[in-house]
Amino acid sequence: MINELIYVFCVTNTAPDFVRIMESQGLKSLIFDDFCVIVKYVSENEYSEENLKKNLSDIKWLEAGAREHIMIINMIMEYSTVVPFKFGTIFQSEDNLKKFITDYSDSLIKNLVHVEGKEEWAVKYFYDRKALCAQIDEISDEAAAMEKQIMSSSPGKAFLLKRKKNDLIENEIDRLCKLYGQECYNEFNNLSKSTNLNNVVPKEFTGRNDEMILNATFLVSKEKAIDFLTTGSVLKRKYSNLGFDIEITGPWPPFSFISIKEKQ
Repeated sequence: MINELIYVFCVTNTAPDFVRIMESQGLKSLIFDDFCVIVKYVSENEYSEENLKKNLSDIKWLEAGAREHIMIINMIMEYSTVVPFKFGTIFQSEDNLKKFITDYSDSLIKNLVHVEGKEEWAVKYFYDRKALCAQIDEISDEAAAMEKQIMSSSPGKAFLLKRKKNDLIENEIDRLCKLYGQECYNEFNNLSKSTNLNNVVPKEFTGRNDEMILNATFLVSKEKAIDFLTTGSVLKRKYSNLGFDIEITGPWPPFSFISIKEKQ
């Protein structure tokens, strides 16, 4: 098997000084001007354009590769500021890679400055519909007032009011999810340098029974990471009895906050 393609993990502005660890992972550092590019030489049998497309449909191969990709970038992050590259970024030769670095050097510098001393943290906010419905009369004045009307009404009128209350509950759930979701976002945003809102993921794909109402990433200074996690714990305790839950993961390489543009 001939290794002839270049797999790129990240670009840094300082060459890592842990050569033995890098070599044990099959990694190399290529220096182009003021940039150090962390790479691995790989085989066309696995990483040619055609073979890569086939392998990406293999879940086990994809998961193993993605884990290694993140692990290696995180390892480099412990020693250097990095601009992470997406999983499966391949160059045909060192000349192609050098040209890319030259063409995008200004943008790479800006990105390195932007993410220096920072980490990416992901926050997902969920709510349990049944748990929230069970508490609705305690947290919604309108729902509580209508329940009093139902209790004091004749059976016929109570039946109509219950139907009306069901509509009210739908509106109140929507309002509360937006209210608490915004509060959650604001608290984390106050501790962040940059934020990125992502699409919420349907529960069929989250593996959870509750529903996602916020999916965001935050670029956080390393010295603020503990405050960030503490804020998450406080919010989780505050709203857990209402059926809300916060899932925080990280630190991650700052993928969401990198934007590489060619020189003008």
